[in-house]
Amino acid sequence: METFEVKRGIVKSVSSDGGLAKLAGQYFDEVSESGEDAFEATFGILTNISGHYNEKGKLTIDVVQMKGSDLEDFLSSDGGREQAMESRRRWSSFLDEATGYGSKQRGDKAKESAKKASKAKSAIRQGRHMMKMTEVDETKAAEAEDLITEIEEALERGDNTRAASRGEKLGKLF
Repeated sequence: METFEVKRGIVKSVSSDGGLAKLAGQYFDEVSESGEDAFEATFGILTNISGHYNEKGKLTIDVVQMKGSDLEDFLSSDGGREQAMESRRRWSSFLDEATGYGSKQRGDKAKESAKKASKAKSAIRQGRHMMKMTEVDETKAAEAEDLITEIEEALERGDNTRAASRGEKLGKLF
């Protein structure tokens, strides 16, 4: 399961143009709607593609790709290599249109999100270390633990931006 950042206004645009399933129909085979603005499809080496826009406006996609002997058999079949390359091209083009970002921008956004998560985790470690090493009054310790709980919950939800901002607040607390 992967989650991709989506450029502002793309979700609304895609929805008004018939939804994510219609967009997927331009790139994949056997497309079916599987809920509100969600789809399932296949194409070439991509044996199952399912996706939707989540409540935060991000694109959540789960892809199953051929592996092992199935992939070897597919590639050795007549036109298999071309079909595999076409699968990758269509996948990339679909993501470009569904997110509003090109592949480099998607990679940059993913790195940015990972960096925020890392900063939030670091803030938790530093906050706990500071509480062990120094005398902290109970009020400040309780506030720090509340912030740590908020950060951990945000990280679990995948809201790395919120986690990073709470981490900054935790850092300023000490």
